[in-house]
Amino acid sequence: MFDRLGKLLIAGAVAAGAMLGSHLPARAADKPSKLVVGLLPGESAPTVMRLNEPLRAYLEKKLGLPVELVVGANYAATGEALRFGRLDIAYLGPVTYLLRARSAKLEPFARPSHAIVGPTFQAVIIVPTDSPAKTLADLKGGEIAFGDPASTSGTWVPRYQLLAAGLVSGRDYTLRVLGAHDSVALAVANKKVAAGGLSMPIYNRLIKENKIDAKAVRVLAESPAIPEYMWTFREGLDPEFKEQIRKAFISVDDPEALKVFRAEAFIPAVDSDVDRVRNWIDAIGAANPDAIPPTQ
Repeated sequence: MFDRLGKLLIAGAVAAGAMLGSHLPARAADKPSKLVVGLLPGESAPTVMRLNEPLRAYLEKKLGLPVELVVGANYAATGEALRFGRLDIAYLGPVTYLLRARSAKLEPFARPSHAIVGPTFQAVIIVPTDSPAKTLADLKGGEIAFGDPASTSGTWVPRYQLLAAGLVSGRDYTLRVLGAHDSVALAVANKKVAAGGLSMPIYNRLIKENKIDAKAVRVLAESPAIPEYMWTFREGLDPEFKEQIRKAFISVDDPEALKVFRAEAFIPAVDSDVDRVRNWIDAIGAANPDAIPPTQ
């Protein structure tokens, strides 16, 4: 039997396939009349759309054609929409990219780079402020909240952190899947769970915007550096149009367009950039063979 996250990954992919038409092939090489851009629902869809509006406006002006933003119902839906050609490009976390690239020829082309840390970010595992936990090992026996089943910083990296501390899901702690980073933070702040894993940048912004009470939570552990999300082409997109898009991203200098990514710039991306995450997925799969769904 698949563990809970494995089941949810499969369910999400099946639902996305049904919605998209699971037998639809990727479109032939073409230059569409509109660029359809896929985004992951790391937070509520309205929030994701609002934060990415400056980039949409920049791309529309730079490319000289309409640009539409689409936020998937879940991470699997965004990945599958790109796989089946319903999106032209999508901003995918390493895990979402790796899972979808097993069954489609996806091509990463750009990723954000930040001051000091470069093209990386981190996840955090947080606990209520008055939690007795001093280390990750102290979470043994508790219920831990995660975001989307395919989220890199909201599920897989925190899960790897716990594994490195000797805790295996299903054996040493109970998974609670909440779907989004902000939901995880609120669950911890309200003491609904013993701990939660989420993106450090999103956690910091939630604190800054007073979306969660800074006095109600504390960071128990920070993750290793995670390779950044990657802008990724669908299969079959016209090569000349791909180059136009690639140049548009690499040349972004609008501070507002870069703001949501906390980026100084977008830099080129290739498949091997996420090899570290491949290794973490393999480690989780070795401890929980049912965590990783079969290729679809």
